[in-house]
Amino acid sequence: MKGFSPGVFVRGIAMGAADVVPGVSGGTIAFITGIYDELIESLKSCNLKAIQLLFKSGPAACWLHINGSFLLSLVLGIVVSVVSLARLISYGLDEHPLPLAALFFGLILASALIVFRQITHSRRQIGWLLFGIVFAVAIGELRPAEITATPLTLFLSGALAICAMILPGISGSFILLLLGMYEPVISAVKHFEVAPLLSFAAGCGTGLMLFVRILSWLMHHHRPRLLATLTGILLGSLTIIWPWKLSADGQLLSESLAPGWHNVMPWEYANQADSQLLVCSFIAISGVILVLFVERIAKSQ
Repeated sequence: MKGFSPGVFVRGIAMGAADVVPGVSGGTIAFITGIYDELIESLKSCNLKAIQLLFKSGPAACWLHINGSFLLSLVLGIVVSVVSLARLISYGLDEHPLPLAALFFGLILASALIVFRQITHSRRQIGWLLFGIVFAVAIGELRPAEITATPLTLFLSGALAICAMILPGISGSFILLLLGMYEPVISAVKHFEVAPLLSFAAGCGTGLMLFVRILSWLMHHHRPRLLATLTGILLGSLTIIWPWKLSADGQLLSESLAPGWHNVMPWEYANQADSQLLVCSFIAISGVILVLFVERIAKSQ
């Protein structure tokens, strides 16, 4: 890839916006938009060979080796999104949580269909698909823990969260929420607390460099099984992003994915507030159509 890519930049914006929402993965957006394989391979190339090339052959050779233009375009999009669109997403979560959740529900459902269609001999991989579903549902049933924010816990939380962010179907923000580290990390970002941010960033970098190598190996040697598992994770994660949720005592949630939440049917939710069923259904269907439309455009190019 030569130079800045507006298309990759836009994909980065979408990934950044998704990663802000507990329940939606930036990796899902990468898969939907057709850059997942290139992302994994580009991140994998950030290795000792890249450092050797930097000193032996110069910055240009190193930049080419790591597919730097692609990574830069993507990272810039993610950063712009987190800085700007994150506020819009947060507003949507606060003011219009049901329609926003419905949109992501449709996006994830359609992306699961796209991933499933890429599986060769799909009938042989049903067991892996079911494993993915059970895994994602089990993650969704976990409830936030109480962990003290220390340099070590921030490091480990960053390593886990970044793995989830790059894996389609599981949200890194949701993992932080489960670990009880979402608020400490957000607070550190807002107040620019250098020490906590460095610990968290170090964990993210370490986890990312290790995990992309595992993913790359799986992509090359066990692609059908991996895609089946990812399809299952996407389907299972729909239980996390399901729009209609109530607290443990059957009341409206005080915040998104607050402790004790559980999914209910729209008519049960209607006993507490307007379920917006028609609007949510329309938006979810629009999300499905949008993803299939994007896939069709990508194939035609």
